[in-house]
Amino acid sequence: MWIPFVIASAIFLGLYDVCKKSSLKENAVLVVMLISSATSLLMFTPLLIDSLCGGKLFSDTIFNIPSTNFRNQMFILLKAFIVQSSWLCNFYAMKHLPISIVGPVRSSAPAWTLFGAVIILGERLSMWQWIGAAIIISCLYLYARSGRKEGISFTHDKFVFFLFAGTLIGAGSALYDKYLLRTLMIDRMEVQSWFSLYQFLLAALLALVVWYPNRNKTDKFRFTFTIPLIGLLLTVADFLYFYGLSQDGAMIGVVSLIRRSNVVISFMAGAFIFKEKNILNKSFILCGVLAGVAVLCLCK
Repeated sequence: MWIPFVIASAIFLGLYDVCKKSSLKENAVLVVMLISSATSLLMFTPLLIDSLCGGKLFSDTIFNIPSTNFRNQMFILLKAFIVQSSWLCNFYAMKHLPISIVGPVRSSAPAWTLFGAVIILGERLSMWQWIGAAIIISCLYLYARSGRKEGISFTHDKFVFFLFAGTLIGAGSALYDKYLLRTLMIDRMEVQSWFSLYQFLLAALLALVVWYPNRNKTDKFRFTFTIPLIGLLLTVADFLYFYGLSQDGAMIGVVSLIRRSNVVISFMAGAFIFKEKNILNKSFILCGVLAGVAVLCLCK
């Protein structure tokens, strides 16, 4: 029963990337982030209110948020800072780079998560995991060569730096999620709901302090219907992912591989909606990235 939830999560995640790319075109990044965060928070607001009032309405459902404590709140607040940093980097990268490059590079996150596990957690990789990581890194080199044809320098373009920084921070966030859910045993709904509140507050602070005073000197904000869809699609994707992962028999390797397949949707959008260049060449490299991810996730 868990596979359909993970497949649905990958589809929503792919649509999330497409809406994000569309929303950021000639638009104010920080305001887009704020509205996206607000949409996500709105979905959790009734659940949070019920939890604070004693948790009676949703107590017997999968939407129940257990009572929290100060320790858990501090760990969840730290998660919000980590994810907000990743969002900042990834949103600016998505705005200025082709989605057919952003998506595949971000799909390489499992390799960086594994390296983080080796460095931080002291884990050891198998021969197959090293092979999978080598395949992914080789493909990223090929993407760098492909990017030069579009005037994108992987060594000098600051938005490429943002892309890799966001990917690395996102990989660190995945390790931190594992720590929250497995080591600290914090409930998944508690993490996702309170995180959405803190993320909104951080986004509001950034928009008020950084964008608003300079709104006449930087990108203007224009509302499009895809902006609130960013928060909606990501929230649904994450909920389905965590719910599928919590089911009996769920295999983390298969779950991770299916979830990373979301890049296929964003890649096709780059070809058919955004009319990006060098799609055929990039598609072959994308297959290499997905093959590397498959080796990482399925071969221990």
